[in-house]
Amino acid sequence: MNYKIGVDGGGSKTECILIDDSAQIVARHIAAGCNPSIVGADQARLIVTDALHALRTQLSSNGRQSPQVTLLCMAGSPGFWQEYAVGLADFGQVTAFDDSLPVLELATGGGPGLVLHAGTGSFVAARAPDGSIHYAGGLGWRFGDSGSGYDIGRRAIAHTLLEQQGWAPPSRLTAAMHQHMGLVDGANAMRTIYSDASPNVKIAALAPIVLNLAGEGDAAAAEVVLASASELLDLARNVALKLFPGVPLPTVRAGLSGPILAHPFLRSALTARAPFPLTPVEESPVEGLRRMLQRLA
Repeated sequence: MNYKIGVDGGGSKTECILIDDSAQIVARHIAAGCNPSIVGADQARLIVTDALHALRTQLSSNGRQSPQVTLLCMAGSPGFWQEYAVGLADFGQVTAFDDSLPVLELATGGGPGLVLHAGTGSFVAARAPDGSIHYAGGLGWRFGDSGSGYDIGRRAIAHTLLEQQGWAPPSRLTAAMHQHMGLVDGANAMRTIYSDASPNVKIAALAPIVLNLAGEGDAAAAEVVLASASELLDLARNVALKLFPGVPLPTVRAGLSGPILAHPFLRSALTARAPFPLTPVEESPVEGLRRMLQRLA
């Protein structure tokens, strides 16, 4: 019996699965997020190593042999994880990719196409007609990540501050932002955010509130959400034009992935504006990881 391990390592959690010859998941382990950009390099290594050993313990405790293949699909620096994979012993052939591949697998079924993903961060991943894999965006919260929870939250706070200065008409955003963050005024908001050790997490947590306000018809919230997500859609369009020259965009396969793009308001808005049909990816990234492992020899 041949066993394979897959790891979906993101900023919020690290999920490991073990599959058998029939591609059935026979064991799994969930740990904390392991993005080295968030938790640091040493902690990222420790989280993944402990998770892998916990999964392998389940394998050996049932009298099974060691895994022949380990596939790492990880958030953060690709070079960091490739170096980690080289030094990982007793886990068979270890290969590291970025964390976009499982959702791309689900969006395109292993064929040509692309996927737009937005959660805390965002990216566009694509598979060209020649099978090559491409990645766009995913620059991290300090540099943008259009359409992400962080970018939506950042834009919402900025709009709120302009409202309080008198340069934008009043909206429900201001009350919602203050209630969620426990802030009294704009000056207090800026002091709190700039002094916070992890402002990205607090700001990204605002996105569901803004999305719900947009869905309820608040014009300011809708403007914030669409301005952010439209930039991600523009990036996806540019990727498609470059990777599929001469191919009519309406025939390019594309998916929407992640909790931000799954919101009904945003899904409907992007579907109406996209130059290609957008299909929601409803299965979890771990299912995409399982299918990737299944295709490995």
